[in-house]
Order: sequence, then C-alpha cells, then structure tokens
Amino acid sequence: MSKIKIGIVKEGKVPVDKRVPLTPKKCVEALETFPEMDLVVQSSDVRSFADAEYAELGIPVQQDLSDCDILLGVKEVPIELLIPNKTYFFFSHTIKKQPHNARLLRAVLDKNITLIDYETLKTPQGQRVVAFGRYAGIVGSYNGIRTYGKKWKLFDLKPAYLCHEMEDMQEEFFKVKLPPIKIAVTGGGRVASGAMEVLDKMGIQKVSVFDYLYKQFTEPVYAQLHSGDYNTRPDVEVWDSPDFYTNPHLYKSTFRKFSRVTDLLLACAYWHPNAPKLFTEEDTRQPDFRINTIADITCDINGSIPVTKRSTTILDPVFDCNPDTGELEPAFNRLENIAVMAVDNLPCELPRNASRDFGRHLIDNVFPHLFNGDADGMLERATIARAGKLTPRYSYLQDYADSAVSSKEKQELA
Repeated sequence: MSKIKIGIVKEGKVPVDKRVPLTPKKCVEALETFPEMDLVVQSSDVRSFADAEYAELGIPVQQDLSDCDILLGVKEVPIELLIPNKTYFFFSHTIKKQPHNARLLRAVLDKNITLIDYETLKTPQGQRVVAFGRYAGIVGSYNGIRTYGKKWKLFDLKPAYLCHEMEDMQEEFFKVKLPPIKIAVTGGGRVASGAMEVLDKMGIQKVSVFDYLYKQFTEPVYAQLHSGDYNTRPDVEVWDSPDFYTNPHLYKSTFRKFSRVTDLLLACAYWHPNAPKLFTEEDTRQPDFRINTIADITCDINGSIPVTKRSTTILDPVFDCNPDTGELEPAFNRLENIAVMAVDNLPCELPRNASRDFGRHLIDNVFPHLFNGDADGMLERATIARAGKLTPRYSYLQDYADSAVSSKEKQELA
C-alpha cells in the first residue's frame, strides 16, 4: 500500500485559533500506530505548540503542503489558502447553511476539493466521534464561576486563556469561596461532563434534582438537569426521549420551577430550534426569577437562553442583560442585571489541552478508517463535497453554495 501523506495546516482564520488537530506527541503516536502514514506540519507562529516542539520529535516542518494527500485544520481554511484537488478535514460550519461560509463551500466545489467536516464524522448510530465539547464545558464552567465571583465581588480568578495548561487553571480553584448557592447544569453530553468535572474538582457537591428543588443547603450545590427534567408534552404523561428529539415542537418548557431556585445557570444542553426555550424574557422580569448569572456554554444566539442576544469574546467575555428593559449593558453594571458569559470559542482558552483531547479522538476514531478502506462508511457519510459536486447526503446545500455566485458570475457562466 502506498503511503498517505497528511499535512497539518497553519490556522489562517482571524481571530487566530491556537489549537491543532495533532500535538507533537500525538503526531509521533499516529506515525507509530499507522506505518502507512507520513506526516508534515506547516510552519506556524500562532499555534500553541511551536514549530520547534514538532521538529524536536522529528516531525518535518515545512511551508509547502502541495505534496500532501490529506490536509487537517481546525477552523475554516481561508478561501485563498485552499489547495485545489486535495482532501480537507476541518470544521467548515456550512451544514446549517451558515451565511458567512457560503463562499467557502462554493470555493470547495470550484477547486474540486473533497471536504470532510469533523462535525459530520459519526458512528452508524449517529454519535459524533471527534469534538472539542469536553473543553468547552471545562472552560465554560470555570468562566461561569469566575463571572459569579466577579459579579458579587467574592473572588477574582485568573482568566483561563492566561493559563498555560489546565493544571495552571486548577491552581485557581482554591480561591473559590461560594455562599450556599444552587448551580444548574443542563445537558448530558461531553459539554455537560466537562462542566461538572470543574465543579467536582472545586468541591461543589452534586445533589439530586428533587433535593435541588426542595431542600435548603448550607453549602453550594449543583444538579444536572436532563431534557425530561424541564420539558413536558402536555398530551403525554410519560417522558419519551426519542419523541422529544423527533417532535420538539410539541413540548413546553417547565424550567420555571428551576429558575425559582437557581442562582447560576451553566447551559450545556444541545438545543433544537423547534424545541422550547428554557424561559422567556418575560420570565426574567418575574419576582421569583432567581438566576442572576448565566454561562451560556452552548452559545446559541437567541436560542435556548433568550438573553443570549450576541456572543462574546475571550478578552471581553461577559455582558449584562437588564431584565427590566431587555437591553444589553456593560458587564457588572448593576446587581439587578443578569450577567451573561457567551464566549463562542471556549476551547481556544486552553488550546494545548483541547488539542491533546482532539488528537486522541482522531487517532482512535478516524485514522483507522483511512487505512481499512472505510469499512463502515464513516468517512463517506461525512464527505460533504467531492470532485466539484456535493455528495447526495449534502445535496440540500446546493442552493446555499449557489447563493455565493454573484449575478455577474452567473451571467458569465450562462
């Protein structure tokens, strides 16, 4: 079998992303595990692992990747940097017809690129096999506690992005001294697991949903809330998860029982646009709405958390929502406001740790399929475009890709 040459591209998107698909040590492991693989790394002055760290372990660092078969990135590759006729893996943010990336998909088709999106790599049962979700949860939870501490002037934690590694961030945990507040964590996936990992390491006790709702505590506690805890279908008595995901529009939110007792909300649950929002803006104006700090880790704009009206940045992570007016105000403007942390690229704050985790997923769950003929069709199912055309599974994106062609270009094509 001829070798497959893989190149790791320099991240070109602005603002810069310091993550990498494979760390230097993961490159070595991949080469040892898959002898049919060659690996090179494009020189970069932005990633969290320096060129020298790769070179020290014998991984070639070069500028030109034109001799590679497969190119791995993290975020969208700028159009002008796309090399025609190559296979690319990256997060393209196109499968939901995101308006800002229509031109990217158009360029992929025009340049005969085979595009495989990490988000579409799934098991036959539909489970994603590579993701940064755990680190979104870890950083988001830390940011949520940090925001609460700043709002109430209890403690001031070092921002996660100023920590070299997660171990440095954990050194900050000892500063956390909370009153007996209640923290709600929504969701049951990787993101929620990462969020609870932080709360557990901070020594915050996990309690049952029943105790969370009905008992008083002398220490801070948290509860994990699943969809069935705060949604109901009025015409059905027994909760049915598959039905909720099939017919989210038939459900109503029952989150109000939680908003009456919750101080800090860590929103980690996947949300479908047809599903009910957790609460409404009108709810935030009610005297019994207790939540004063929200870490919207999923960061769906105008999604499950209606006060998330925009995303925030790593350097400016929090805004206030004035419940009386619905207007957004500067962070920590007044105590009656709701402080909202809505950073949309949380794993970038701990790029070295997040990259190690991601590389683990690639080596265990993706690379084997490159060398076993894609036995269960995972790569095929994840391929959005090939040879200038959308694959049948993603043909619904045709009008989206065509929308990026200007009227002048359409006349020239006619």
